[in-house]
Formats: sequence, C-alpha cells, structure tokens
Amino acid sequence: MSLRINTNMSALNALRNVERASDGFGRSIEKLASGLRINRSADDPAGLIRSEDLRAQITGLEQAIANSQDATNLVKTAEGALEEVHNLLRSMRQLAVASGNTGTNDLTALQANQNQIASAIDSINRIAAQTQFGTKKLLDGTAGTSAVVTDFQRVGGMFFGGSVFGSVAGAASQDYAIGSGIVTIDVTQAATRATVTGNRVYTAPTSVIATSATVVINGVSFSTQANTETLQSFVDRINSQSSVTGVVAEVFEAAANDYRVRLRAKEYGANFSVTVNDQQAILFTTATSTTASGQNATATVSVTNIDGGVVTVLFTGGKASGDSGLRLTDAKGNVILLNEYGNDTTTGDGAVGRTSAGQLQFQIGANAGQVARFSINNMRADQIGTGAVSGKSLKDIDVTKTGGAEEALKIIDAAIQQVSKLRGDMGAFQKNVLESNMRSLAVAKENLTASESAIRDTNFAEEISRFTKFQILQQAGMSVLGQANFAPQGVLQLIR
Repeated sequence: MSLRINTNMSALNALRNVERASDGFGRSIEKLASGLRINRSADDPAGLIRSEDLRAQITGLEQAIANSQDATNLVKTAEGALEEVHNLLRSMRQLAVASGNTGTNDLTALQANQNQIASAIDSINRIAAQTQFGTKKLLDGTAGTSAVVTDFQRVGGMFFGGSVFGSVAGAASQDYAIGSGIVTIDVTQAATRATVTGNRVYTAPTSVIATSATVVINGVSFSTQANTETLQSFVDRINSQSSVTGVVAEVFEAAANDYRVRLRAKEYGANFSVTVNDQQAILFTTATSTTASGQNATATVSVTNIDGGVVTVLFTGGKASGDSGLRLTDAKGNVILLNEYGNDTTTGDGAVGRTSAGQLQFQIGANAGQVARFSINNMRADQIGTGAVSGKSLKDIDVTKTGGAEEALKIIDAAIQQVSKLRGDMGAFQKNVLESNMRSLAVAKENLTASESAIRDTNFAEEISRFTKFQILQQAGMSVLGQANFAPQGVLQLIR
C-alpha cells in the first residue's frame, strides 16, 4: 500500500464517476423537461436523420391536406355559379317552348319572350365573367379548355371539355388532358338520311291522283280523294307536317316523263327513320309497308394533349337519343357537329379547329409530381350550346324569327348537357380525387407522426428509471468522493 498526498487516485476515480453520473442526470432532466429523446444530433445521429425526414413529410402532408381543402372550396364556388346557370337555362327553355306555340302568340309576345331570353343570356355572361375564387377567375375560360372552329365549311360547331379518351402513337387508350393545338378530323363513315323512294310513275308533278286512298307516314295519315289533288299538292301537304313526321317529300324526275316521290328523314343518322304504309298504292305500284333508317357518321379526330402529344380519338354520331348522325361525340362527351359538306369520306384529314388550354393544377401530395389537374370550360354564352345548330351558340338564339323556337330548344338542350357534364365532372373530381385524397393523407399523416414520435419522443417510463439511477449514482458518488478526499489524512499519522 502506498500513501500519496499530491495525487489522490481514489478521489480522481470517484470524481470521474460523479461527473459521468452528473452528465447522465443532466441529459435525463433535459429529456424529461423537453419530452424529446433527441434534443441534438449527438443524442442519436441516425435517429435524427430519420425523424427529420419524417417531419418534412408530415408538414408536407399537412399542407397537402390544406391544399385539397382549398381546391374543394374552389370547386364548390364554381359549382354554385353553374347551378345558377342551370336555373337560367331552364327558364330560357321554358320561354323557347312557349315561343313555339305560334298559333296563339303574336309578334309582341314573341318579342317579350326574346327580351327575357336576352336578359338571361346577359346574366350567364355576367356569371362567367365575375365568378372567382380570391382573384382567380373560374368560368371565363382562363381555368379550362376552349375550342374554336377554323373551317366552318366542314364543321358547324365544336365543344371540348378538359380531357379526351384516346391513343398516342398507337399506345393503349387512356384519358389525356387537352392542351393547346389544332383539331383535325378524318370522316371514316359518312352519315346518311333514311330514304324511301316510291316506284309508281306519274307523267308530271301536276298529274292528278286517280285513287281515293290514305298514306301513313311515321304515324301521320295523309288522305286524298280520287281526281281532286295533284301529285305536287299531295307532296306539299306531306311537307306541311314535316315538323310532326320528321319527313320531307319531293317529286323527282327519274327519267323523261317519269316522276316519282321520294321521302327522306329531315335529320341524318340512325335515330331517324321513315316508315311508310301505302296500302292503296299511291306512291308504290303495289300495297307496300316499309321502313328505312339512316346511318351515323364516324370520324377519327386528332387533338393535342397537355404534354404536346397528338391524341387520336374516335367520334361517333347519333350516340344520344334524338342526336343527329352528324353530331359526333366521344367517350368524354366532347362534340363536333359536321356540316353536309364535311360529311364526306373522300376529303381526308383536315384541320377544322383549335383548342386552347388553361387548366387548374392542385398540389395534393407532399412530394414533387403529386398534382391533380382540372379544367373548367368557358361558360360565356358564345361558348355553350355549340354543336347543336351549325354555326350557332346560345348567344344566337332568336325566337322571333321563323323556326327560331325550334333552333333555340336544340341549342339550349345542348347547353344544358354541357353545363350538366361540367357539374358532374366537378362532383366526381371533388368526391373521388380531393375528398378521397384528404382522407388518405390524414391516415398517412397519422402513421408517419406515430413513427416520428417513436423515434424522437421521450419514453417517460424508461427515462424516469434512468433518471432515478443517475440521481442515486450522483448522490452515492458525492458521498464516496468525500471519503476518497479524506483518505490522504492518514499520512498525518506517520509524521506526528
């Protein structure tokens, strides 16, 4: 045993252990006070890296949820404005139906109806111009796709929403967002009108019908007495009921002194037929009952997508009940109305219009590229109701002119369909994209927060036991240090 005064190794050893216990006690106090297991990188370098990554994801998810909620509010704002547009369109349709009752309405009544329609059109334009979310316009065309016709000789009108379903470079068909570019069309099957041609020969249009008989055309009976009516006057009576039968008649010269009657549907396509029951053989040489149907047009249309690719899309006429075979629609409800000149398979591809894109983009995820896009069409009166009457839109309605009420109904019905489609797309986007995304992000945030907490937060039960250990070690070390410091006093016994 050696006894030293200058260097007390026992005290140094006790001091080192007291300092370790004191340092552990201090760290334990810090963790208990802050509630965090990792207060600085030295506490757990690897854990700090993992937890910071998770924290970044969590804050990103929180903002993505907020973004989705803002997007939902924007869609609700636009949808509320479109509901009022729907109300105005229904009022306009009621006025158009009333204007069609020309048997009781005079010009003053028609002009009154037209004034109300004009007022409704002004309101629709005002809604389109003024509806906004914050400072962002929603219905003026800047937030969606618009389309204009460039070849009115071939196409009477077109309407494009925000997307098409087609193929790029022969790949499998899928949905594509429409971008800015030209629209080309290639008619692969021309539309035809239902036609029934009689084979009874008359020497002239003025020839007198010698038989008392009745011909039933599309359910409407046309009767004549023997030797009292010419062929032309009988045809004129058929044409006077065209608005009811949907059939027009004409006398044509098949050969010299060979005049016959041809019955044709007013509209192109398979939705319109001609049924003739001629049991007394006025139009035919024998008693005849026959039906003919038209054929719908089909076309391949090319548009530019938002990435600059060319999308090939199939358009088919007469898809909806009552639609003309020249009114072509695709799987997404986009519309192109062919003119008779454009209803030709021999003209080949041709540019007929142009699209302009202005989509809304929403960041609905915590990472780059996690976005959703939605297009809100231009709702001005000159942009809706297109594709129903060649060259006309909602702004062109005039119920005071002959046939104006019938045109108005077609245009307004097309406008209602377009607004309904946009509202339906909005509802699907809100429900299936935004609201679903918010629920998914909330679950992800909850799980990531749990993982981050497991890495970074203090486990109080474990830390309290560690705190108690260091507290006892510190107290015991201080007591032992005191004993160690007292040990060198034994040397005094030797020098007395």
